[in-house]
Amino acid sequence: MSENQESKKPFLSKSSPNGRGNYQIWLLVSLVLLIVGLTYFNKTNTVGEITEQRFQRMLDEGDVKEIIIVKGANENHFVEVFLKPETLAKYQKDFGQQNPFAVRQGPQYRFDISDVKEFKENLKTWQKEIPDINRIAYKIDNNRTDFTSWFFSWGFFILLLFGFYLLMRRMAGMGPGGQIFNIGKSKAALFDADNKVKITFADVAGLDEAKEEVQEVVDFLKHPSKYTNLGGKIPKGVLLVGPPGTGKTLLAKAVAGEAGVPFFSLSGSDFVEMFVGVGAARVRDLFRQAREKAPCIIFIDEIDAIGRSRGRGAMPGSNDERENTLNSLLVEMDGFGTDSGVIIMAATNRPDVLDSALLRPGRFDREISVDVPDIAGREAILKVHLQPLKLAADVDVKKIAAQTPGFAGAELANLCNEAALIAARRNKPAVELQDFQDAVDRVIGGLEKKNKIISPEEKNIVAYHEAGHAIAGWFLEHANPLVKVSIVPRGVAALGYALYLPKEQFLRTAEQLIDEICVSLGGRVAEDIVFGKISTGALSDLEHITKVAYSMITVYGMNDKIGNISFYDSKRSEYAFDKPYSDATAELIDKEVKILIEGAYQRTKNLLVEKRRELEILAQELLKKEVIFQHDLELLIGKRPFNHPTAYEEYVKNSQTPNATSESK
Repeated sequence: MSENQESKKPFLSKSSPNGRGNYQIWLLVSLVLLIVGLTYFNKTNTVGEITEQRFQRMLDEGDVKEIIIVKGANENHFVEVFLKPETLAKYQKDFGQQNPFAVRQGPQYRFDISDVKEFKENLKTWQKEIPDINRIAYKIDNNRTDFTSWFFSWGFFILLLFGFYLLMRRMAGMGPGGQIFNIGKSKAALFDADNKVKITFADVAGLDEAKEEVQEVVDFLKHPSKYTNLGGKIPKGVLLVGPPGTGKTLLAKAVAGEAGVPFFSLSGSDFVEMFVGVGAARVRDLFRQAREKAPCIIFIDEIDAIGRSRGRGAMPGSNDERENTLNSLLVEMDGFGTDSGVIIMAATNRPDVLDSALLRPGRFDREISVDVPDIAGREAILKVHLQPLKLAADVDVKKIAAQTPGFAGAELANLCNEAALIAARRNKPAVELQDFQDAVDRVIGGLEKKNKIISPEEKNIVAYHEAGHAIAGWFLEHANPLVKVSIVPRGVAALGYALYLPKEQFLRTAEQLIDEICVSLGGRVAEDIVFGKISTGALSDLEHITKVAYSMITVYGMNDKIGNISFYDSKRSEYAFDKPYSDATAELIDKEVKILIEGAYQRTKNLLVEKRRELEILAQELLKKEVIFQHDLELLIGKRPFNHPTAYEEYVKNSQTPNATSESK
C-alpha cells in the first residue's frame, strides 16, 4: 500500500500540489479524442453518392422507400434516398465495410441537385410513368447540419478557446517570473522528509576540518537557541572551495542528510538560458520557494557559472544575461528585504574568478577549503572505498595511501575500482596489493599497450632515458625517492615512466626545485651521453622544467638579478594580454631561465658521467625485466647515500607513537 501511494504522489505533484493541472490536461485530451472519434464515425457512415439517372432507375424498379430533400446553405441542396429493407441485399456491394446498423437505418444514398423546385417537378414527371405501388412521398428539411460541418465551423473555435483558457490558468499559477512552458521556474531539486538524502557525515572521510565547519551550520539549524541565546547569528552563506574531485558536492549531500530541513540542490548552469531575464526569474523563484520552507538550505554547485566578476570579458554596451542573474542573486542573498532562515551553500574550483561582492561578509560569510587530502586523509578515504571489496591479507592501506600523493577523493575511488577490476580480470578470489600497484600505474600512466610494436633501437633509447631519470633522482639529495621504473608502453604516447614518492610538504626551497629540474633532465642527458644524440621523448620533461624555471624567477623571486619580485597576480583578468613588466625585463627573464636550465643540465651531465656504470647496470636490467622497483634498485646499485625517511616511513612511525593528548583524556 505504501509503495502505491509513493508512486502516485510524485505524478500528481509535478504540475500542482493537488493534481488539478493534470485533471485539466486529461479533460482536454479526452475531448480531442472524442471529437476525432465522432468525426471518424461520421465518415464511416457516409452514404453512397449516385446520380439522378440511377435514382430514376431505382424509382422505376420500386426499390425506393422515401426521400428527403435537404436545403443546404449557399444553394448546396441534396437528396437523401432511403431504400426498402427487402431490397438492401440487392445493393450490398455498394455498402462495403460500412456499419450494417447504419446502412439499415438509412439513408443509403444521396445526390446533389441544383434547384429544389425543378427537382420536385421532375419527380412528379417520373412518378407518372410508374405504377402507383412504386410511387413515394418526399420530405423537405430546411435546417440540416452534420457534425463535421458543425465542428469545423464552431466546434474547433470552442476547443481553441478552451485550450487557451487552460494555458492561461497554468501561466497564472507560475508565480513571479512565470513564463510560457515554465521557463521562469526554478530547476532546483528539493530534498525533504519525504525525499531524504541517505548520505551522512559518516560517509565523508578525510575532510575533518571542513566537516567541523559545516556541522556547525547543521547544529544551528537543529538547535538555534544554543547560539541565539549568546547573541550569535547564523552565517548566511558557506562557500566550499577546492580542486575537482575533493568531495565538495559529497560534503553538501552529507549536510542535506544530516540537517533534517528542506534542502534545495541545483547547478549554476541551471540559471543560464538564451532568453533575457530567465536567469534572474529563476533566482527569484528559487528564493521564494526557500522562504516558504524556511529554515532550509540552498546548495548551488559550480557557482562560478553565474558568479564571475561583472564586466570581465563583456563587450561595451552589451547586456550580459549572466550579470543580470548575478545581480538578482546578490539582492536575494543580502538585499533590502532579505528574510532570515535561508542558508546558501555553494561549491567552486575557481574562486579567483568570483565577483568580490559575492564573497563579502553578509553573503558568503565563510569560505571552507576542501583541499587534496594528505596521507592520513587518503588512508581514511581508502578505508571507506575498500569496505565493499574482498581484500587479501597483504593489502596495507597505509602503503597504498603513501603511493598515491596528490590523489583526490574521486581519484582514490577510481583507484579502488580499477584494482577490483584488475583482480577480477586475473580470476583472483581477492584483491591483492599487486592489483593496487597495477591500478596506480593504470591511473597515472594510462592503459598498458601490450600489442604496441617498438623497435629494439627505440626500446634501448627508452631504457636509458628512464634509467637516467632514476639515477639522477637516486643520487640527488633533495629529489623524491624512486618507487618504480617501467619501460612498458602506456597511454597514448608514453613509452615508459618513472614513479616517485614525493614528500608531504607545503613549502619548497630553491634547492629542491633545482634538483627536480635535474631529475627531469636526466632522461635527455642519458641519451646524449650514451648515444650522442637526443630524441623527442623528453617533450613532457622539457615542458615541466620550463614551467618550474619561469615560476622560480617570475613568481617566487628566486633569482638574484630579477630580485625579490613576483609578477603573479591572482586577480588578474584571464582575458588580459598585457605583461606586468617591460621588454627589457622580459629579455632578462628569458636569459636567466636559460642560464638556470643550462646549469642544471651541466650538473646532471656531470652526475651521470660519474655514475655511468650504475646507469648501464640499471638500463640493462630494465631491458631484461621491463619493470624495476625500489628494492631492485638497492640490490643493483646500493642504497641512497642520504638517510632521509620516506613519507610512508614517517607516517608509520608517527601512527605507532602513542598520542599524548589521547592518554591525558
